[in-house]
Amino acid sequence: MGGAIGSRVRPTILGIEPYVPGKPIEEVQREFGLSEVVKLASNENPLGPSPKVQEAVVRAAASLHRYPDGGATHLREALARYYQVPESSLLVGNGSDELIKLIAETFVEPGDEVIVPTPSFSEYEFAARVMAGKTVPVPLGEGFRYELDAFLEAVTPRTKIIYLCTPNNPTGTYIPAGELEAFLRRVPEGVLVVLDEAYHEYVEAPDCGDGLALLKQGYKVVVLRTFSKLYALAALRVGYAIGDPEIIALINRVREPFNVNALAQAAAAAALEDDEHRRRSLTSNREGKRQLYEGLESLGCRCVPTEANFILVRVPYRSTDIFQQLLRRGVIVRDGAAFGLPDYLRITIGTADENERLLKAMAEVLQEMALQRAR
Repeated sequence: MGGAIGSRVRPTILGIEPYVPGKPIEEVQREFGLSEVVKLASNENPLGPSPKVQEAVVRAAASLHRYPDGGATHLREALARYYQVPESSLLVGNGSDELIKLIAETFVEPGDEVIVPTPSFSEYEFAARVMAGKTVPVPLGEGFRYELDAFLEAVTPRTKIIYLCTPNNPTGTYIPAGELEAFLRRVPEGVLVVLDEAYHEYVEAPDCGDGLALLKQGYKVVVLRTFSKLYALAALRVGYAIGDPEIIALINRVREPFNVNALAQAAAAAALEDDEHRRRSLTSNREGKRQLYEGLESLGCRCVPTEANFILVRVPYRSTDIFQQLLRRGVIVRDGAAFGLPDYLRITIGTADENERLLKAMAEVLQEMALQRAR
């Protein structure tokens, strides 16, 4: 593999499979000869970015010949005002993905253990394995609820990090505040708890845990949030970590210079200021969630209650078969088999028209499959 050079690759790399994202619209159009395709696979905000963001990007484009601010100073100032935290508590990354990798590069040595929920976001395992660490998966319980005692039982002297994704991707389930605080009180000193809250802005459950509130109470957690979801900046890749300044400073030591481009920084700062876009996005998600719950349940599917902008849906036939048939009808969702859930699809909540197209296509697919099974 790769000749003499390939023979000298770090052995841990050979066990890593590259991340496979959801199918892009253009690929599905070419593959099936379609002119219109609806993408409900990647948990994107269907309303798109706010007008203030688009204006900020145009203004920033005039300075493309200049390097970006390496410390994302203006954006960190804006985030510090928004969350009422010190600027030293903030680190901006090229999406949450980069921050997850930076945390691993900071703390994980060969043989160290990183505890991760399963099913959940695959980047936790990827980052640990890049550093030759070992991931320790802890399955979610009934109804995809977190059973935090199981995470504590998984801790060993080699444990460096525990990842908790809440609301969790791909399930949409969350950790109640009381359970999360009780868990943090029992975590051994020296084990870093990372709370991935990429979907926090969508939460409506009043008892959902809030990592930022816990951080302000003195718990040594690192909270990850992003501009990719509610703020609709997925293409620009802006995530941020909030944590104890000493921990943030350590992670910052392995950050590449100029890791977040100037357009992304300008867009993110503008997005924070647009309350109207935030309100419209939340209203659209709330209404779309209700629309999909009712429509999918009427088709014999079972929806896992969600606090995010997607729904994990149990389907009556093999998920990959339904996924492929929906593609042929110009609807892209996420096959649950990618998460080890072959009876589920993960469906992003779209606009009312997009949701209706999904429901119509799903009805056709399920009817065809029922007829085939009856023959």
